[in-house]
Amino acid sequence: MGQRLEALSGQALAILFALILGAVVIVAVGENPVRVLVTLLNGAFGSPERIAGTLLQATPILVCGVAACISLRAGLFNIGIEGQLFMGGFAAAWVGFSFSLPPVIHLLAAMAFAVFAGVAWIALPAFFRTRYNANEVVSTILGNYVAVLVTSYLTINIFKRPGGLPETPPILPTAYLPEFFSFSRLNWGLFIGIALAIGAQFVFQRTARGYAISEMGANAKFAEYGGIDIRRQGFLILLASGAVGGLAGGIEALGVHRRFMEGFAPGFGFDGVIAALLANGSPIGTIATALFFGALRSGSLLLEVDTTASREIITVIQALIILAVSAQIKLRRGASDSMAGERRWKF
Repeated sequence: MGQRLEALSGQALAILFALILGAVVIVAVGENPVRVLVTLLNGAFGSPERIAGTLLQATPILVCGVAACISLRAGLFNIGIEGQLFMGGFAAAWVGFSFSLPPVIHLLAAMAFAVFAGVAWIALPAFFRTRYNANEVVSTILGNYVAVLVTSYLTINIFKRPGGLPETPPILPTAYLPEFFSFSRLNWGLFIGIALAIGAQFVFQRTARGYAISEMGANAKFAEYGGIDIRRQGFLILLASGAVGGLAGGIEALGVHRRFMEGFAPGFGFDGVIAALLANGSPIGTIATALFFGALRSGSLLLEVDTTASREIITVIQALIILAVSAQIKLRRGASDSMAGERRWKF
């Protein structure tokens, strides 16, 4: 518990330091940081519609964050969640507009195909990681670009609907993910993300499988000496992470856009990885960090209306947060763990 609190306090200080640097950048571009902060808060939480917009932006980040937490807990780094999201979104949309099924069955089938697409897309990197010890960071991040290009090709050259926009035909209403409000596309995906976070936290803390995963992340050699088949477990963990990443794409396609379009969810996979890192690999903590990034995304829409600052300043602030937190993690582990070279990552 003490180490957990120390880690959280360290990351909180790193985030605060990054926000101070962000304020300096805002001053450098000729704007008042307080005004920018007030505008962001107003854009994110200033009305029921804006709160719904913030939760809508936070939903895919949360689901992608849970996917990242699953692999991080085992000392693996699935940075290909963006690609799994794109493949899952396309698969769900394809089922949505290609088949006519009863309402509940149609939705479940589309979501199942999204999960399967995420699993299929990470299966090859997972195999090479567990069979040949290939670095999963490299293989999964390269898979992102392939996934974006493959889905773009399929959308534009094979499934493009009549008209000028690079998008598929709309899915049938029987495959819609139900919405909460008439004024927003906020949908059941939010509850799915929260349920996944709670379920993953329970598995990590209360089950034998979760203990084995955490031991792998702490020290793979120690876990192997303890009888854990780290190759098999690593393969299954990466598949589970890819499945959740694909599900995130299905939620976006079925609940928000209700079709697949080129570049339909830019950056959600990467933001999910960052959210998981900020939460120190805690699925429950990822709920808060996903909300934070959702608020930044939603609030930034008002920046260029009420201030002279560009909404791209949010990207700068996110980059500063990543650098500050990464530096804090590196310093903390270098000072406290002489076995850091053996275990890769620990969450």
